[in-house]
Amino acid sequence: MSDELAIRRTAIHLLRSGKTPAEVAQEVKRSLAWVYKWQERYFEAGDWQALVDRSRAPRHVPNKLPVRIRQAIRVVRSELEAEAVEPGKLSYIGAHAIQGRLRQRRIAPLPSISSIERELRVAGMTRPRKPKEPEAVVYPHLRPNQPHQLVQVDIVPRYLPGGPCVSCFNAIDAISRYPTGLQYTTKSSEDAMRFLLQAWCDLGVPDYTQLDNESCFSGGFTHPGVLGKVLRLGLMVGTELVFSPIRHPESNGCVERFHQDYTQNVWGKIDLPDLAAVRKHSPLFFDAYRHSPHHSALGGHSPLEMHSMRPVRHLPAAFRPPAKLPLTVGKVHFIRAVSQERQIMVLNQHWVVPSAKPDQGVWATLQFSVQGARLRIYDAAPDAQRRTCLAEYPFPLKEPVQPLRPEFYRQGRGPKPSWAVTTLGWIGRAVSQWVSTML
Repeated sequence: MSDELAIRRTAIHLLRSGKTPAEVAQEVKRSLAWVYKWQERYFEAGDWQALVDRSRAPRHVPNKLPVRIRQAIRVVRSELEAEAVEPGKLSYIGAHAIQGRLRQRRIAPLPSISSIERELRVAGMTRPRKPKEPEAVVYPHLRPNQPHQLVQVDIVPRYLPGGPCVSCFNAIDAISRYPTGLQYTTKSSEDAMRFLLQAWCDLGVPDYTQLDNESCFSGGFTHPGVLGKVLRLGLMVGTELVFSPIRHPESNGCVERFHQDYTQNVWGKIDLPDLAAVRKHSPLFFDAYRHSPHHSALGGHSPLEMHSMRPVRHLPAAFRPPAKLPLTVGKVHFIRAVSQERQIMVLNQHWVVPSAKPDQGVWATLQFSVQGARLRIYDAAPDAQRRTCLAEYPFPLKEPVQPLRPEFYRQGRGPKPSWAVTTLGWIGRAVSQWVSTML
């Protein structure tokens, strides 16, 4: 018998002996309300068992899934696990995949992602997450502190009923969280250029535009020294392209997180039979996201409000890129890991970094001027307080470099970016700290 149960029984014995509740409360060193509570329970039931603690679980759980829904979740999970090992079948078995199949089967009410995950845990059908191993390479990264300094761009593939793949191009400002996106059934350099032009119209032309190494962005992996269309377009409009480390999505963390929200709210909630439906519903989500104050890092502001705190450098309204894009004065950056041979790969060419260590993350900058081009490799990003140039090489060009057109200069700063150490009050400080730990 527990000490607490013994005290309750003692209190009932004293009450039955004729003592008042106040006297009992004083003797057992409990409150008068406590005595009344156990007096009521005991004399209502007339049973000493009434003094035992009752379960505090609610008798009615309003969000509890019906048995048939719980069974359907388990059946679909089992089916997906079986299909995952079959050639030609997708290997997705998570909550989003389960919800999508339940929607196809018109299961109602459709359970939420959190409800599906909870049911999988109850059923013992989850797989323990592997502990995250420390990264072998620590990469340099930018530390923006204001909107319009860094926009991250990436592609997330989604599949229509029957199998057609849709390439969903998304872009988001790393500080304001202001997003935009377009969707295509292909993934060519022309698609990438169309999207980037649209992104720079919607978000403004930032100091830096960060991309991954997809062929449509990088120009492919065949020709050494390739200077692709997207690289040339970025130089022409005055933004500095930053190519993320190869196979390291964490470096593009803002847009990778946004992919999850976009997928959940568009592809996870809506029946999308074709590309037209995707293009119809996606802009509605982007608009709602821009006006939503749900970001804790924005201090109650919406992405639209944060994005409007600084002037936007828009593309000229009449701008149309020429059919043959020239090389323009500017910079392009590559975040890379040093190999065991102390080399990095930039534009399909190996460059030796003799003073670097294997598995060291470095920052390579290809600078174009009217005199030519040079590749410099540093140990830190351009906005670092201190950094060292580890190696420098001339970069061979087969064509002249044109000056940056005046309409693409950064207002008040000329063609060369210079990040002043300023803030947007306490909101700016909070955002800066959050993003610097995230990238």
